[in-house]
Amino acid sequence: MSPASRVQHAIRLLALLHQAGEPARAPGDPPHAVLAVRSERRLQALDFWLRNPDYLADELVTEVEADRLGQEYLDVAESLLDDPEPALRHYPMPRWLFGAYERLDDAFAHLEGYGLAVMRRTPGGHRNQFFLLPDGSAAGDELAASTGPLGWYPRQVQLVLLVAGTSNGRQLKDRQYLQAAYADTELGSNIGPIADRVRERLVELRETS
Repeated sequence: MSPASRVQHAIRLLALLHQAGEPARAPGDPPHAVLAVRSERRLQALDFWLRNPDYLADELVTEVEADRLGQEYLDVAESLLDDPEPALRHYPMPRWLFGAYERLDDAFAHLEGYGLAVMRRTPGGHRNQFFLLPDGSAAGDELAASTGPLGWYPRQVQLVLLVAGTSNGRQLKDRQYLQAAYADTELGSNIGPIADRVRERLVELRETS
């Protein structure tokens, strides 16, 4: 991973922790931790939609089609496909046995180095948990208030959480596996785009609306 993409990965994770985290109040949580994401599988699934605007757009189309979101979100979906900003922040993820996955160590080392967040293993070392610290919470507030390029990340996270809801990591991965392009990707290969198919869905749905 290049230094630039490592920093961008760290910013994405910071934005996700800031908006998707729950209060860190469990026994054994790091001192002074503010928010926690306790499922790496959920965090990886959210990061996949954040990094792949075409897959996020398809989820928005599905939500509109099911009448769970209003028709205005078709315009949002179209902007995710056509606006230059999402395209500039498109970073494919490889598929492994349990779906889209990329190691978080380098990005979290960057966050830890600045005292923004920490990653801890649960007792027994079976899974990772992710904690936002006070300085990380303040940095997340700054991101959310930004009107510059970095403000894109928290705005995009809001859309990701809109389609993810309260589903756990396994449920989100199962939804992502419904995409043939995702499910058919060879292990270790980057998951390919679906933008053309999403555009077709947009046209069909608008014609029938």
